[in-house]
Amino acid sequence: MKPENLAGLSDQELLQKINKIRSNRIIDAVIIGFTIGVVIYSAVKNGFGFFTFFPLLLTYIIARNSKNNKILEKEIQKELNSRNLEQL
Repeated sequence: MKPENLAGLSDQELLQKINKIRSNRIIDAVIIGFTIGVVIYSAVKNGFGFFTFFPLLLTYIIARNSKNNKILEKEIQKELNSRNLEQL
């Protein structure tokens, strides 16, 4: 979502979006932790191979998406501040 689209959203929609991004942040952290655990377990149990590093690809994708969400969260926060709204 681009910043100019944020201006067209209502106050309630902005608050819902920022809350959804923050809850997704927790889910992303759990998934990243789980995949790193799978990599460590697989490396200890079976040694290194393709399927040992495959979960790291998933971790990279989630981390990159999380970075984009962080930028979007900052833009939403700027819009909320310009409207003099506080988060719940």
